[in-house]
Amino acid sequence: MFFLYQLILSIILLISPIIIILRIFKNKEDKIRFVEKFSIPSKKRQNGLLIWFHACSVGEILSIVPLIKYYEKNNAVDQILVTSSTLSSSKVIKKFKFKKTIHQFYPIDHYVFVNSFLNYWKPNIAIFVESEIWPCMFQNLKLKDIPLILLNARITKKTFNRWLKFKNFTISILKNIKIAYPQNKETKSYLKKLGLGNYSEIGNMKFAEYDDANQNLDRKLNLELKNKKFWIASSTHNSEEIFCAKTHIILKRKYNDLITIIIPRHIHRVKEITSELEKLKLKINKHSQRPKNLKNTDIYIVDTFGETKKFHKLGASVFLGGSIINRGGQNPLEAARYGAKILHGPFVSNFTDIYNLLKSNKISKKINTTVQLSKEITFTKNVQSGFKIKNIGEKILKKTIKVLDKHIFNEFKKT
Repeated sequence: MFFLYQLILSIILLISPIIIILRIFKNKEDKIRFVEKFSIPSKKRQNGLLIWFHACSVGEILSIVPLIKYYEKNNAVDQILVTSSTLSSSKVIKKFKFKKTIHQFYPIDHYVFVNSFLNYWKPNIAIFVESEIWPCMFQNLKLKDIPLILLNARITKKTFNRWLKFKNFTISILKNIKIAYPQNKETKSYLKKLGLGNYSEIGNMKFAEYDDANQNLDRKLNLELKNKKFWIASSTHNSEEIFCAKTHIILKRKYNDLITIIIPRHIHRVKEITSELEKLKLKINKHSQRPKNLKNTDIYIVDTFGETKKFHKLGASVFLGGSIINRGGQNPLEAARYGAKILHGPFVSNFTDIYNLLKSNKISKKINTTVQLSKEITFTKNVQSGFKIKNIGEKILKKTIKVLDKHIFNEFKKT
């Protein structure tokens, strides 16, 4: 099975120049640094202890920023290597201006590039975040006696069922992991069923995710929203915008100056969404157009990238999409961290443990209809709920640092 996996990758490599060119053209690839994916480094490996974190994209990168900040201050650590796969995640790391930490794009999971990557960087420990499982890399880490930790491990039912089709192959991959720290009970159960015996629960690192205090809306829009009644529908999928618009119409009977802010999951749908909402005789404004004011605005559509957190900071009520239609829901922690009441539909299977915790702390509420949603929306933040989330995050961060310190410094003593 492993041979077949490598053979398929070898065939894909033959057309990789075309793929790379297309991705550069679509601004999905760095036109200079893409060579890092072929294990051609753009930075130097420093002498001493090197910790390697791999996180696929922006969300995973942000979840480990508190850990990076901690090890940046630790004099025993000489260098921190962070790899990721996406262009946006590389930009996130760059903005922090870390001193010891460097970013490289993750190499293609082919023996030639993996072997070259490990021979150059020689990490003392490899820490992979969430659901990043790469057969060739895992096998070579084991062969080179580099301990591999799966941190904040997350496996959904869909992923589990896919791995189960190749159970023997999956078991052979996972046996290369020294220890896994699952973020929820579901993942713990799946890892056990897939033959991984060494695991331990320390909590979900997303609770401790880095909070950028400088990410705020411009002053004018900020002030205008604070003087109005508004609520947020975030990460909405197809048909959920109509659901939220109908909720807006119900609430408008009571709050004449109400504004509903819609942040679609996929921005390319904005034209389609606008057309649908205009059929309901609603007045639309778009964030990209920078309107002079929000007078006579029913729906304010956020059609620009990287703005979600700025709006979540202000919202007292946030409905999270992908939950009325079955997309497994969205992670509610960012909005909850800012004291928002979390509203969601029945389909939140991707984040069951988190929603259960929020429900037990009376921070979230499940709804099924527009009438229910309209009744649950509030315009006053719950500051205490925000503190609860932050306190949970601080405890999880301390536990995580404690266990990682043992692994990192014990392994360095052996070298």
